[in-house]
Amino acid sequence: MATDPKPAEPSGTTTHDVHGAPCWITLLASDLSRAQAFYGAVFGWTFRHARLGDQFSTALHGGAPIAGIGTLEPDWRAPVDWTPYFAVGDADEAAARIQERCATVAVGPLSLPVGRGALAADRDGAVFGIWEGELISDWATWRKAAPVWLRLRTRDAFDAAIFYGQVLDWACDLPGCCQVDYEKGEVVVRQEGHVVARLSSGAVETAPNPMVKPRWHVLFPVYDVRAAVEGATRNGGSVLGERQTPDGPEVTLRDPEGALFTVTSDRAPR
Repeated sequence: MATDPKPAEPSGTTTHDVHGAPCWITLLASDLSRAQAFYGAVFGWTFRHARLGDQFSTALHGGAPIAGIGTLEPDWRAPVDWTPYFAVGDADEAAARIQERCATVAVGPLSLPVGRGALAADRDGAVFGIWEGELISDWATWRKAAPVWLRLRTRDAFDAAIFYGQVLDWACDLPGCCQVDYEKGEVVVRQEGHVVARLSSGAVETAPNPMVKPRWHVLFPVYDVRAAVEGATRNGGSVLGERQTPDGPEVTLRDPEGALFTVTSDRAPR
C-alpha cells in the first residue's frame, strides 16, 4: 500500500451538472489503515489524502480516483459497508423528500469542506447517500472509466424506481439526469447512455442472508476475478456468494471488517 500526501484538486464539476446520477462510492471503516491495506492488496489501489480531512482517503488505480475510504465515527448510526452516493442539487431538499416518503435519513445532511452529504435508507432498508457540491477530481475520467457499477436488490423494483426517481429527479429535464427503462425483468438506470445501476425484485427484508436482503450492491469490474478473490481471502476476506454468468464468475466478498462488495469481469456487459 502506498499513500500520496497530495490532496485531490477540484474537478470543476458539481452535482448540479449530473442530477441524480451515482457520483461516488465510499467505505466507512473502523480501521482506516487496515482497510487500505486490504483493498490495496486486492485491487492494487494506492491512496492519497482526501480534502474531507485526515480520516478520509481517496483510492487510486493507475493514478485515477476510484473510491473513498474513511473512518466511521462512533456516534454515526452506520454499518461498516460500501455506500453509493447520488448527486443532488440541494441536500436538504433531497433529505426532506426521503423523509416525506417514509424512508430514513440516518446522518446529516452534514456540511463538509467541499459540499454537503447525508446517509439514508430507503423504505426497504437499503442504505445510500446523497451528495451536494463538488465532485471528485478528474470527474470526467472517473465517469468514462466507470470503475464501479451498482445493483439494487429490493422487494419491488418498480416501487423502488418510483421512490428513487422522486428523490433524485430521475427521468426529468435537469442536466445530466438519469433515464429509466425496464428490460428483461429489471429496471435499468442510464446516465448519458451508460448503464449505471440495475434494480431487481425479490429481496426479503427479514432474510438472514445479506445477499438476499434489500441493499445496494457495489460491483467492481476487474480483469481477473479469480486473482481478486484469492487476494481477498489471502488478506482476511471471505467469499459470501458466487454465480456464473455467460461472461464469467461474479463473486461477492466480505472484507475483514464485514463490508460486502462484488467483483465481476470487466468484459461483462452492464
